[in-house]
Amino acid sequence: MPTTVELTRFHVAPEQVERLLAVRPAMLADFRADRTGFLGARLVRLAEDQWLDIVLWRTPGDLAQSRAKGANLPGISAFFSTIDHVLSSETGTTTEGETPS
Repeated sequence: MPTTVELTRFHVAPEQVERLLAVRPAMLADFRADRTGFLGARLVRLAEDQWLDIVLWRTPGDLAQSRAKGANLPGISAFFSTIDHVLSSETGTTTEGETPS
């Protein structure tokens, strides 16, 4: 079954990087506790203070429900507050036969 993939590229000021990494576990815990269909996430550090968050969802509806909730829990809010600005956001699906690990 295909998985919904959310790709968000964002900028974090250098002085916020340590905090971003420190609050990431709480954000993931809040997602696991509060977001139906959340399958996992990978955070990738790119060049020039840019980051890519790759988040896997069971369905497009699960992603839409998550977006509607926004930063409703402390761990999520703390993570989002470290982001200077979002550069891009895209969604897609995996090809058949792939499963998240």
